[in-house]
Amino acid sequence: MKIANETKVGIMAAFSIAILIIGYNFLKGNAIFSNETILYAKYSHVDGLAVSKPVLINGFQIGRVDKLELQPDGSILATLKIKGKYEIPKSSIAKLEQTDLLGSKAIVMALGAGTDYALDGDTLNANVAKGLLETVQPVQKKAEVIIAKMDSILTSVNSILNPDFQKNVDKSFNSIASTLSSLEATSKKVDHLVGSEGSRVSAILANVESISNNLKKNNEKINAILDNIGTVTDQVAAANFKQTIDNANKAVADLQGIVSKVNNGQGSLGLLVNDTKMYDNLNNASKNLDNLIIDLKQNPKRYVHFSVFGGGKKDK
Repeated sequence: MKIANETKVGIMAAFSIAILIIGYNFLKGNAIFSNETILYAKYSHVDGLAVSKPVLINGFQIGRVDKLELQPDGSILATLKIKGKYEIPKSSIAKLEQTDLLGSKAIVMALGAGTDYALDGDTLNANVAKGLLETVQPVQKKAEVIIAKMDSILTSVNSILNPDFQKNVDKSFNSIASTLSSLEATSKKVDHLVGSEGSRVSAILANVESISNNLKKNNEKINAILDNIGTVTDQVAAANFKQTIDNANKAVADLQGIVSKVNNGQGSLGLLVNDTKMYDNLNNASKNLDNLIIDLKQNPKRYVHFSVFGGGKKDK
């Protein structure tokens, strides 16, 4: 039976289309002749992740990213197609991790424990691991701090290597050496003095020890003497204070008696204070004395008569 050319062309075209579809799906990573399990994972951001990126377990690819969809809350829902029937516990975590230095990322499964496995259509727990650059940034900051400290250290070393500084250091060491030599000489003198006067020092310490022992033995007597002295001083202070108060009371009583006599007109002072005639007589005497002095100034010849040669006339 002869096949027509049109039929041959149709068969070849269909075969080519089938090969093209199978090749396209193969290049995308789709399983052509096996079943696939669809799982979901939600991420806050998917920098570096794209469709057809692998899903890995310990570096072994078990599937691929089939679709990325933006959700209303701003998160991204990733659709994962898992080849065959891999048992993935529901507690597993689908980590978005960086796979190379260029920033490409993949889904790395961190398998959980338990026998409750994820089924087709389940959503796994997901998180975004830090990228390589994000991990290196703290180290970079620490390196910058270390470099700054090293720079300051090198600056200090350069200042130390300065010739002027070295001269000052040499002078300082020389001064320290001379000081240590003086201290050594002084210590030798002290050692010699202590060695030569050791017997005297021992005798002094023995005397001090003897005195302290005597004080310790006579401690009760010393306390009794101090108590007696305290008692005597208290008694003397009390006696002197009582005598002083008695004398003061007596003086106040005598003063009150004198004041009473003066007020009553007794005695010379009482008469002088209470008698007005004495005041009047003194006042009159003062006036007469004043008049006499005025008359003496105006008429001195009435009261004083003198002559240089002793022969003048004398007025009556």
